[in-house]
Amino acid sequence: MEEKNSQLKTKERVDHRLKKNKHFSYIYKKGKRKSTKNLTLFAVPSKFKVYKIGISVSKKQGKANKRNKLKRRLKEIVRVENLPENYFNYVLLARDGACELGFDELKEQLKRLFSK
Repeated sequence: MEEKNSQLKTKERVDHRLKKNKHFSYIYKKGKRKSTKNLTLFAVPSKFKVYKIGISVSKKQGKANKRNKLKRRLKEIVRVENLPENYFNYVLLARDGACELGFDELKEQLKRLFSK
């Protein structure tokens, strides 16, 4: 029984999300900015050995279903591609027209941003 519990603890998933407004505000103020046509990335070095990422999509992008779809796509691209290689905290800001992009176009722009 104890072996099962120890195995479960080692497989815990690391949460890579930024959730609090104060974290977003700090990264906006102190972070380095890189941009493509539809996305902007802010980055600040992290104290810890993990990266954290927050995604911000304004209401100008469209209704909630469009914004949520864009956020899901961006999260999935970051998860699958293992884009952040460094220990930084990131905020990904979607600009006008990002909701109209296809999955592959988003992937290319994200790769370009993280390579900068």
